[in-house]
Amino acid sequence: MKVQREQLLLYAVTDRTWVGGSTLADQVEAAIRGGATMVQYREKDRERPDRREEALRLQAVCRRYRIPFLINDDVALAREIGADGVHVGQDDMPAAEARRLLGPEKIIGVTAKTRQQALDAEAAGADYLGCGAVFGTETKTDTKPLELASLNRIGESVSIPIVAIGGICRDNIGRLAGTKIAGVAVVSGIFREPDAESAARELKELARRIING
Repeated sequence: MKVQREQLLLYAVTDRTWVGGSTLADQVEAAIRGGATMVQYREKDRERPDRREEALRLQAVCRRYRIPFLINDDVALAREIGADGVHVGQDDMPAAEARRLLGPEKIIGVTAKTRQQALDAEAAGADYLGCGAVFGTETKTDTKPLELASLNRIGESVSIPIVAIGGICRDNIGRLAGTKIAGVAVVSGIFREPDAESAARELKELARRIING
């Protein structure tokens, strides 16, 4: 499976912080019902057996709805369970190695914060780029905001699609209008909300407006 541009419109990235009395699988299903077009499992602090078990549950949900399911960073886990792909950061496994291990049909996403990182990722075989944090983020306290001008420079430099990530919610997504993005990757803007389905539905419509004009 190679990524389609429209599959990046509303990219839900998991975070167990706000699960509460529900389960992450329930939250992911709610986000998909609301319109999430791709899901990334990002739970680095869990023990490997627990991550594998939970990843399989989430993957089953995504497959039921025919939504691409990616694993953050853990290429071995993605390969082991047959996930649709993986997303790697600048300090994770190089994109070229991830491509070698996963093969030509899997989706490879790469974090890029500069034009050079974007060009290098594209040359290494990345299918899309995650760029940010555009508005800062609660999930990564050491991340500096990426200026929208820099986001546009990255988008103009590569032929693969880019998604904006970092602190995106209903209140600020409109500031991304006119940028070169194919979609938005959202964490707390979906999973922190009491109704993930409604939050995803609203964000998807807002994303469609700013991207399609």
